[in-house]
Amino acid sequence: MLRQKLAACAAAVLMSATALPALSAEMTKVAITYIVDHPAIDAARMGIVDELAAGGYKEGETLDIQVQSAQGSMPTQLQIAKAFAGLKPDLLIAISTPSAQALQSAAGDVPVLFAAVTDPVEAKLVASMEAPGGTITGTSDKQPFGPTLELIKTLVPDAKTIGVIYNAGEANSVSQVAALKVAVAESGMTLEESTASQTAMVADAAVSLAGRADAILIPTDSTVVAAVESVVNVGKKAKVPVFASDTNSVERGALAALGFDYYKLGRLTGQMAVRVLAGESPGAIPVGVLDTQDLYLNTTSAAAMGVTLSGDMLDKAKKVVE
Repeated sequence: MLRQKLAACAAAVLMSATALPALSAEMTKVAITYIVDHPAIDAARMGIVDELAAGGYKEGETLDIQVQSAQGSMPTQLQIAKAFAGLKPDLLIAISTPSAQALQSAAGDVPVLFAAVTDPVEAKLVASMEAPGGTITGTSDKQPFGPTLELIKTLVPDAKTIGVIYNAGEANSVSQVAALKVAVAESGMTLEESTASQTAMVADAAVSLAGRADAILIPTDSTVVAAVESVVNVGKKAKVPVFASDTNSVERGALAALGFDYYKLGRLTGQMAVRVLAGESPGAIPVGVLDTQDLYLNTTSAAAMGVTLSGDMLDKAKKVVE
């Protein structure tokens, strides 16, 4: 039944993507797409739209904007990319690596911006972070794993094995896990991997780690983040602390995260969008990154997962979710 519902939902999205209304000829035209709905992506999208408005591109007044989610389906994402490119907007924006790859392939000479792409070089979106080249640039949410592993060691001192769940079909995720392997080894721990190619498979992937990992770390993988609650449920039942790489996931139940504010990342992307709409070449704009990480903690999840949060640790947090 669940598969039938997902298939019906994907079909509906696909139909809407192939029958998009024409964009206004009088307004600036922007199209935004993303692989799946979840709070981090929503926050980035809001940041982009708010920054466009701050730059004079207000939706319904001076800006005609189309927004489409692929609902976790890559075939649907490819179809949306083709449909959006066919509209010939002034700018195409993708949030997530799969969405950016789809737009890059379909865009032709339409400029493209991406947001929340962890490794745009590995994903073959840009030639380099400093000089992207071509007609594409954007923002990256890549962050070092060292500080997060130190956080795990502090909160779970006996942790020897870290579990990670990711979509092996996403270049962004494969790149992260490769970097995580190195960081885990340097920290004197071991890594256990579990993969999920669809959001519906994330819960089973988490269950498979429950007996093998002392803590679970969720990377910035859209497939997994979309189902973070299912990982949290497993963590609570098995007393395995669940850590995230995006702060939004802490508000959804992860114990802790040391990560970026995706709304701020969206605002940074929006600033770049304003520059491109003013005539600047995307390929000449370096990939943008945020220079600060925020600590979020969830006291309810900590208690349920068997972790004690000290007063000092709580004081360090930018936000404490209860």
